[in-house]
Amino acid sequence: MAYVDGFVVPVPKKKLQAYRRMAQKAGKIWREHGALEFRECVADDVKWGKRTSFPRSVKLKAGETVMFSFIVYKSKAERDRVNAKVMKDKRLAGSMDPKSMPFDVKRMIYGGFTVLVDL
Repeated sequence: MAYVDGFVVPVPKKKLQAYRRMAQKAGKIWREHGALEFRECVADDVKWGKRTSFPRSVKLKAGETVMFSFIVYKSKAERDRVNAKVMKDKRLAGSMDPKSMPFDVKRMIYGGFTVLVDL
């Protein structure tokens, strides 16, 4: 069964184009190493909930937007293999420093998920 890495990230709107460039570069590398899909989605219809919501989850600040991202793999073992290669890829070495990221990495939410339904 497929496996998915999911991410929710706050991105300053003024850094959205830098985020796009970073994601396009990273996505090509992930796909080259075997990821089946690489998607970066910018919030369009996400409201502040009273208790939970995408904005609350990342402590969204004024001037920021929420990104919802996911990478699809054939399996968890394949995800582990792909990520090991990606992390060693020299083309990403400079962009892996949290200080150079176009978002606050401390407020990023991420995790790995086994697909339950695939239609």
